[in-house]
Amino acid sequence: MAVSDVVAPEYYDWYRPGRLAEFDLILGCGDLKREYLEFLVTMARCPLLYVRGNHDDLLLREPPEGCVCIEDKLYRYQGIRILGLGGSCRYRAGENMYTEGEMSRRILRQKLRLWRSGGVDILLTHAPARHLNDMDDLPHRGFECFNRLMEDYRPRYFVHGHIHHSYGFKIPRLSAYGDTTVINACGSYSFEY
Repeated sequence: MAVSDVVAPEYYDWYRPGRLAEFDLILGCGDLKREYLEFLVTMARCPLLYVRGNHDDLLLREPPEGCVCIEDKLYRYQGIRILGLGGSCRYRAGENMYTEGEMSRRILRQKLRLWRSGGVDILLTHAPARHLNDMDDLPHRGFECFNRLMEDYRPRYFVHGHIHHSYGFKIPRLSAYGDTTVINACGSYSFEY
């Protein structure tokens, strides 16, 4: 299951014991409160991997207990290679905001790891890719370097958040970029790998 930006009430406010038992892994795409992430990892009893969103400066100082931050890491889970790149386009001062050049350099620093591992299966980010589920205003613009990353490594999934479904009725939950299935995880979305 992937979660991002908005608390999914069925897994928190209306939670019933066992509701999270079906999941083997939870992916957090950012902008969720520490308490919510801790609740999910406790009740699901499976790993929760996350990246930070543009509003997650507090998680740098107080990370959620029991969760694994995979910012700038290529993390392996049961043979699945997951690359974590959180943050959004820089539109004001903030620790989890990047220019296109800064995000490109973050990806460049992963090249050796990606080569050694033979690529990536899931790209986990907060922001979307440019012209793929993003918007034209700077705060909600995606990164062009994510498109190049998908072209170069063809991950099976690209899972992101940041673009709320309440922003408009034409915001897709699922789309594709070449061989990659793109998932907007705003709220929650379950999928099988």
